[in-house]
Amino acid sequence: MGSPIWASTWNICRDCEHSSIKKTIALAKAHDTLLIQKGIYKEFEILVDKPLVIKGMGYPIVDGEKKGEIFRVQSDNVTLDGLFVINVGISYTKDNAAIRVVQSKDFLIQNMVLEQLFFGIYLEKSSHGKVYHNRIIGEAVDEYNSGNGIQLWYSTDIEVLKNHVQGTRDGIYLEFSDRITITYNTSMDNLRYGLHFMFSNHDVYSNNTFENNGAGVAVMFSKFITMKNNTFRKNWGTAAYGMLLKEINDAEISGNTFEENTIGINIEGSNRIQYHNNDFINNGWAIRVIGACYTNSFKGNNFLYNSFDISYNSKLNDNVFEGNFWSSYTGYDLDRDGIGDVPYRPVKLFSYVVNRTPETIVLLRSLFMDIIDFSERVSPVFTPDNLKDAQPLMKIRR
Repeated sequence: MGSPIWASTWNICRDCEHSSIKKTIALAKAHDTLLIQKGIYKEFEILVDKPLVIKGMGYPIVDGEKKGEIFRVQSDNVTLDGLFVINVGISYTKDNAAIRVVQSKDFLIQNMVLEQLFFGIYLEKSSHGKVYHNRIIGEAVDEYNSGNGIQLWYSTDIEVLKNHVQGTRDGIYLEFSDRITITYNTSMDNLRYGLHFMFSNHDVYSNNTFENNGAGVAVMFSKFITMKNNTFRKNWGTAAYGMLLKEINDAEISGNTFEENTIGINIEGSNRIQYHNNDFINNGWAIRVIGACYTNSFKGNNFLYNSFDISYNSKLNDNVFEGNFWSSYTGYDLDRDGIGDVPYRPVKLFSYVVNRTPETIVLLRSLFMDIIDFSERVSPVFTPDNLKDAQPLMKIRR
């Protein structure tokens, strides 16, 4: 987004001719640059309605004094860069944001620090923009009076890259937003979900970290999703998941790490998904399948030291478990081809018992658990007889 040669540069500081961001924007012409010098600017409802570059020098503070929304971008070709924005007004009727972008394209929001916020960055019916290297820190305590860190609503073709989001309601939230690329972000310590998206298709999520969020990550009512090389860690709680999948179709989930979550992946009504080359480490349940899932493939995954590898509350249907490594597999490999000669049944009877009667979890790792799991292996009655990995790997997939 190069500036035309006739564009002007405006210098803003407390002792300059131009000391107000809002007033200087009104004076500026399209494609001008505003340089905001270090200081404190107590302003809110700053409307950016023309193509501008608004750049902070030394992270000047824009303090909304909790009076309302702070920046509202309503023009194509706007850049916001290097500002420290604080004190967004909390409202129970409006989703006030530190930065709202409305029906705009070709925008760039980068190097911003947002604190003491309601919503952080809110993109509404916008496209072809980039949200890069921002730090968004909330103080969310209750869902009803907190907002999301980065929210996209009816937006397309957006890149969300290298942001840090913490202490909000949902770290990153998408609704009706297609062709979004979310990479190298960290979303942690959020009240509800680190990532939450609904009715959003053809999106790519890669190399992100989702850690210690209230309920993990929720992926709902979407299709053609790619989730690769992400880390889902320490999402603990009675209703917490590394990732919750509900009504997801035609997706690839590969190369991810699910570590120390109550449930690694909870799957419901999701079809034609490839779960390949993921690591499930020290989770309560690695994978929990709840009904109506078809044509899913679980191949090349490592299941390491989970309390339960698989919980399956329905028919196997045409789902395939093949060529995975299971740390609790005790079979042998006489022909030394790296594949166990004895099929592995990952569903334990005790997992079935706990699903029916959660209080029995206190018997985990007891002799009682070993006895009933052994009896089920000998004569399967309650667990799916045909749910097995016929080619279990003898070594961890690297």
